[in-house]
Amino acid sequence: MAKYSDTSQKKVHKALHEMEEGKLKSGNSGRKVTNRKQAIAIGLSEARKAGAKVPKADS
Repeated sequence: MAKYSDTSQKKVHKALHEMEEGKLKSGNSGRKVTNRKQAIAIGLSEARKAGAKVPKADS
């Protein structure tokens, strides 16, 4: 298993926290995120864009 970097862990934690507060929105639709897995995916996506060490996304 690949280890997630500290940066990516912080991004995921922030995304989960925003989801619990009701502030996390999904990409194009702008709907509120209510699913935990979706919040984690958004956090990992932000970490990838920031250049953090994150395993490749399964397509």
